[in-house]
Amino acid sequence: MSSIRAKKELEESNKGVVKEVIHLPTEAFTETEMLVCWNKYAQRLGDKGHKIMESLLLINDPILNGTTIRIELPNEGSKIDFESELNGLLGYLKGHLHNHDITINVVVNESISLKRNLNDQDRYNRLHEINPNIELLRTTFGLDLNV
Repeated sequence: MSSIRAKKELEESNKGVVKEVIHLPTEAFTETEMLVCWNKYAQRLGDKGHKIMESLLLINDPILNGTTIRIELPNEGSKIDFESELNGLLGYLKGHLHNHDITINVVVNESISLKRNLNDQDRYNRLHEINPNIELLRTTFGLDLNV
């Protein structure tokens, strides 16, 4: 009997507790902003010595669709390696892009052509394709591609 009474008291006490709803930021971001963060994260991994993960991130440019990022990898083994670092990447992107609705969709495409040795000019050209206004930014601030 005492256990039933204790159970009812517990249920009554739980009814009075209102769980606080936490609203995480969901700011809009562009594909260019996402690519910049993506490349910074890849460089950060490379600096730490995680060259395999860095190369997986730079194999090709991810595609943004709303808040879903789609990345194609060349084989199932690459997908497994990529998914081992997925939580770290998601946390980095969510924090730097101020949007906690971001998801990453990994697709295996065995006919993918691998890009190797991307230099600053290649990255700049890709960003210029996405947003031609980047040239205006570069000239306005006198930026150079040499790092």
